[in-house]
Amino acid sequence: MSIDNENRFILVYRKTRLQELIERFNTWPQAKFYLEHNGVDAHDYLTEHDNYKVCLAKAEGNLRAQGRFQLLERSLLPSYSFNNNDVVVVVGQDGLVANTLKYLDGQPVIAINPEPKRWDGKLLPFEIEQLHDVVVDSMNNKREQKSITFAEAATNDGQVLLAVNDIFIGPKSHTSARYKLDWHGSTEVQSSSGIIVSTGFGSTGWFQSVLAGAMGVMGSTQHPDGNGFGWSEKRLQFAVREPFPSNVTGTDIVYGEITNGSQLILESHMPENGVIFSDGIEDDFIHFNSGVKVTISVSEKSGLLVV
Repeated sequence: MSIDNENRFILVYRKTRLQELIERFNTWPQAKFYLEHNGVDAHDYLTEHDNYKVCLAKAEGNLRAQGRFQLLERSLLPSYSFNNNDVVVVVGQDGLVANTLKYLDGQPVIAINPEPKRWDGKLLPFEIEQLHDVVVDSMNNKREQKSITFAEAATNDGQVLLAVNDIFIGPKSHTSARYKLDWHGSTEVQSSSGIIVSTGFGSTGWFQSVLAGAMGVMGSTQHPDGNGFGWSEKRLQFAVREPFPSNVTGTDIVYGEITNGSQLILESHMPENGVIFSDGIEDDFIHFNSGVKVTISVSEKSGLLVV
């Protein structure tokens, strides 16, 4: 980044749990009654909402004082047109940072943890009191930027999905997925609970439990990425969930690596309920039904996080 009159400060935020409940039940008293009727502490929702709003107001005041400003709610990210010189600030959690990174084109993200006692925040290196100094340092190229490799799923009908953490390919509900897997010149028809493809950033999350199960199938006790791998490494790892051996399905290929020189190709054998989604966002999915082939690869696009 460099200081420029064309710089615009974009503050990305999300609705709180309290706001989402009010949208669902029309008023806070009705939402509160629902929570308390189910034995849930409504006070925690209020505390989280109030703390987030205070942090958001501080961030807005800080950025407005430095130049042109735009407040952007998460649902508007897919349709928003970012400029090359935009200074993008996200007031977390991690999922919001990951979602924002996918819609940028090389603009680094400054991520703020709104409540460090509540959120661990692997992608939230800063607190609100640091925002002014971090913005100034970043615009003067005095802050390191950490690269985050993305995974990419591209279907034969032209749909593309990016992932910061992981991609899931499998059944929409608790049924078995049927597909043909093609990797490193070997093919296998499989029946499983689906496949997880992980980036370095996602490699210490959901992927670890799926990998442990796949290793059990193969009788392995160790894996070189058993503790994850680097965020910026240009490679991915995949693991098959609960593969089932039968007369027509195999379990020989249950985990492996995808690099810049290789791909994982899957062909759906499911007439319905097959899906592909990324980063745990199940509502934003691509259909993976009969006739669909998906190629999983290391994306040419990557994210930048100011640290």
